[in-house]
Amino acid sequence: MLAAERQHRILLLARQEGRVEVTAAAADFAVAVETIRRDLSELERRGLVRRTHGGAYPVESTGFETDLAQRVTRHVEAKRRIAAEAVKLVGEAESVFVDEGYTPQLLAALLPADRPLTVVTASLSTAAAVADSASMTVLLLGGRVRSRTMATVGSWACAMLSGFVIDLAFLGANGISRDLGLTTPDPAVADVKAKALEVSRRRVFMGHHSKFGASSFCRFAEVGDFETIVTDTELSTAEAHRYALLGPHVIRA
Repeated sequence: MLAAERQHRILLLARQEGRVEVTAAAADFAVAVETIRRDLSELERRGLVRRTHGGAYPVESTGFETDLAQRVTRHVEAKRRIAAEAVKLVGEAESVFVDEGYTPQLLAALLPADRPLTVVTASLSTAAAVADSASMTVLLLGGRVRSRTMATVGSWACAMLSGFVIDLAFLGANGISRDLGLTTPDPAVADVKAKALEVSRRRVFMGHHSKFGASSFCRFAEVGDFETIVTDTELSTAEAHRYALLGPHVIRA
């Protein structure tokens, strides 16, 4: 098998499974472990995967993006820890923006229900998670619904956001890089995230460690735009410190 064909199959495997392990791939393709490492290095050089210890994660791009059904099955425990830590930052906020995605959906379910709180979101799933709370006012942004994420995008969503002043925004991304900032594959999604960032007094990024060092197509924020980053403990202390030097307080849950 030629290297290009093997790398293509490795990429497909990573996208289907959410991760590829070096030793397992070496056995599957009947090649040396070092060969798979070289393949992953080449795929990383092309921006298609993000290398981690013992394997690699696929990088989401214009040609590949996981849907919500996949996100609710991957890294669930880490995402629960991230959401539980991030919700502690609500403080006295009376209005919050909660982004699309599974980790924000988990956070929404943990928002305080013992006092009035206005929740603004583009996510149908997030709105459904909190809509039955008597103490919460839920504002669902209008616009075109993306079937992949069950979230609204477009000029209507951005126009609604432009009329708000929000105390605190919880945002996610498909990639976060110290050099390239926060990115997502779809320009329409990037527009909503950028507008939410613009109208919010405080900004918190929540993301699994596999998002760090990865970049996608559309940039919507810089690392320094956030007061806090909440991730899991698989992000090394050294790497967390490098992000903290750009401004945010970094919490590893």
